[in-house]
Amino acid sequence: MISSVRLLPRACSAARLRGMSKPNDDTLIAMPFGALHKWHGGMREAFAHIDEPDALQHLASALAQLVSVESMMISLERKDRAPQLLHQRGIAQEYQVSILQRYFAGGYLLDPFCLAVEQGLAQGFYHLEEIAPDSFFDSDYYKTYYLNAGCSEDSYYIVDTGNDTKISVSLYQGFGGECLSADQLNLLRAVEPLVREFISEFSQRGMLRSREIQCDQDQGMRDDLKHRVQSAFEHFGSDLLTERERQVAHMILRGHSVKSTASQMTISPETVRMHRKNLYLKLEVGSQSELFALFIEWLRRH
Repeated sequence: MISSVRLLPRACSAARLRGMSKPNDDTLIAMPFGALHKWHGGMREAFAHIDEPDALQHLASALAQLVSVESMMISLERKDRAPQLLHQRGIAQEYQVSILQRYFAGGYLLDPFCLAVEQGLAQGFYHLEEIAPDSFFDSDYYKTYYLNAGCSEDSYYIVDTGNDTKISVSLYQGFGGECLSADQLNLLRAVEPLVREFISEFSQRGMLRSREIQCDQDQGMRDDLKHRVQSAFEHFGSDLLTERERQVAHMILRGHSVKSTASQMTISPETVRMHRKNLYLKLEVGSQSELFALFIEWLRRH
């Protein structure tokens, strides 16, 4: 999985959003009348199917009328469990194994959105740039689970449905599509209250009839996987590294720079560099890429 990757043109980097101001009540949002009409029609259909398991399919179709998004993934996120896929739209066959199987089997543990949710991210609409650590787009996680999976950009609705349960809607742009503009992101942000209302209702009605949730016969196996993977993550390098070195390793894997790591751990950048040098020596790796490969192998073995 760790291989050469296709680098994105700088103009299409998510880093373009740095410094972008959030919309306010005076922000103008324009879209073609036909697209607006189809969006309202799509949401009318979605609410009409709110009691049915296929309601999420109608939500995805409605969102596709607002902006041109290559693929979507709607997931159930429950505390202390691995995410569970509820619906996907447009994920190319060649990427389904890497996105669906590898991500849900353990890759989510380093995902910025999943980490943010675990840390109490408020419900709303976010772009990956708003959530990710400062060096995330140079990290091997981004190269492996985003670029190598045909994805360059990710936007995200997160809805709190109660009882330590949330539903997320991920909107992906790949190499074949244009990056979302500021106006398009503002449009997606503007309809967040309606998306939230729909998902909240679905969680109380249609989801209860969903075969994937109701007939969750292998939940025990997934719970066991979650605990085994989480344990591996917590104990990665524990037989060789000090507690501080292990913490620095985790920050590197998540995409934090030296400066960000120092700030998060309330230590100096020089101390971070010292810990990084020592952990590289002890683990016999020479780069972040080798550290990431070692961590992924650790997950597979535990």
